[in-house]
Amino acid sequence: MREVLVARIDLDLAHSYKANPAGDADYALLPLKMTFEDGGAYALLGPSGCGKTTMLNVISGLLAPSQGSVKFDGRDMTLASPQQRNIAQVFQFPVIYDTMTVAENLAFPLRNRKVPEDQIRKRVGQIAEMLEMSGQLNQRAAGLAADAKQKISLGRGLVRSDVSAVLFDEPLTVIDPHLKWQLRRKLKQIHHELKLTLIYVTHDQVEALTFAEQVIVMTRGRAVQVGSADALFERPQHTFVGHFIGSPGMNFLPLRVTGDSICIADHALTLPAGRELPDGEYKLGIRPEYVSLAQAGASGALPATITRAQDIGTYVMLTCRVGEATVKVRLNPEAAAPKAGDTAWLQVLGAHTCFYKDEELVA
Repeated sequence: MREVLVARIDLDLAHSYKANPAGDADYALLPLKMTFEDGGAYALLGPSGCGKTTMLNVISGLLAPSQGSVKFDGRDMTLASPQQRNIAQVFQFPVIYDTMTVAENLAFPLRNRKVPEDQIRKRVGQIAEMLEMSGQLNQRAAGLAADAKQKISLGRGLVRSDVSAVLFDEPLTVIDPHLKWQLRRKLKQIHHELKLTLIYVTHDQVEALTFAEQVIVMTRGRAVQVGSADALFERPQHTFVGHFIGSPGMNFLPLRVTGDSICIADHALTLPAGRELPDGEYKLGIRPEYVSLAQAGASGALPATITRAQDIGTYVMLTCRVGEATVKVRLNPEAAAPKAGDTAWLQVLGAHTCFYKDEELVA
């Protein structure tokens, strides 16, 4: 049962580590407005240096933003400490006491707050069961493997029922790859059971998309899109999201629109029915999954030279050249795939095609 209910966390801020920032490049976080609803599971996703850890530290109170405010349930907490914000934070490397047992480590945050012993035993037992560590409660932490130590660290973040939010800063980096999926599954299960607000920083899109209900994609100090896994995949709001989400990422083809005609690599196509774009320069975006092979000269298809054909087992990946652009095509393994050196016609216009102007999705 939650003892404290924090409706939401509101950010309206920017941050620079420089005293007098002169331009966008001087900001670790460009101006943003963002809300984390109570009980939500969020991921901050992006490459190293994009600002996601800075945002996490601003939320936790380890860092005061150089501009703007942080509000918890409408109360201004911009200068409040992590303790005043009632935040739990789990770091990349396990923060535990090796001389203590698993149970003592899990109980430590509760004993610090003078929680009655019977409540401590009950809560520690509950968290240990969730983490599948009930049989290790009396073991010393020093003798445990790295993944077990990180599970203790996760448990220490989750053991308090009164926290405003639990923040995770790349907590699975030190975990062996074959164990990561188990811990991701466990975190998702714990979120459903405890209904705590969880904010998870990662550069791994699989971690973000499998754990979070809402993913904030970041690049160069800017949050370029907030959305579900489906929204990020189907309708990237920025070309960076298209590149970053998916394996491989979205294909992009430069084009020029004149009237209802599209020109891509000196090849003319007609805009799909019902679609209008002002004349000018754009990019066409389409996922490899949604490019298909067409008959020569088919409407909406482009001629391409195949430079590589890879049989991945569950699918065939074609790498093609269309003018100066590279296009990836993901085909069903049962399909009769052409070979490197062949010419293929690629169907790039359809329901999943996106158009971008100045890197932003055209509505």
